[in-house]
Amino acid sequence: MPGMIRRFWPAMTWAILILILTGVPGSYFPEVRSFWQWASPDKIVHLLIFGVQVFLIILGFKPQYLNSKQRFKFVIGATIITILYGLVTELLQSYVFIGRDGNIFDFLADAVGAFLGLLAYYLLKMKKILHQNIN
Repeated sequence: MPGMIRRFWPAMTWAILILILTGVPGSYFPEVRSFWQWASPDKIVHLLIFGVQVFLIILGFKPQYLNSKQRFKFVIGATIITILYGLVTELLQSYVFIGRDGNIFDFLADAVGAFLGLLAYYLLKMKKILHQNIN
């Protein structure tokens, strides 16, 4: 059990940070205008924090499962968990957190961020594999 906690503490800490940030009233954050509504700083933050979340969860699973089929299942599971966590944060913003509003576009940014984190993991993994094969 201590080894599992040690592997997952970065992901758990990051999840708590996400929960805190999504619970803080929006008026506490500076409003930044962008000429691209779809790429507003708010959406970029959603992409980043949920991309990092899925990446950290995958890193926690990595040492446990050496079988590639098992690892694939857990990587997909980590992505689904992260997307569901994004949904939960948006629901909390809609119904629980004061001064916050849930938003379907924020949830979509959360989901895209999770997939980008998954992509980043696989790109870094491929780079490592290619580097090992060259040397």
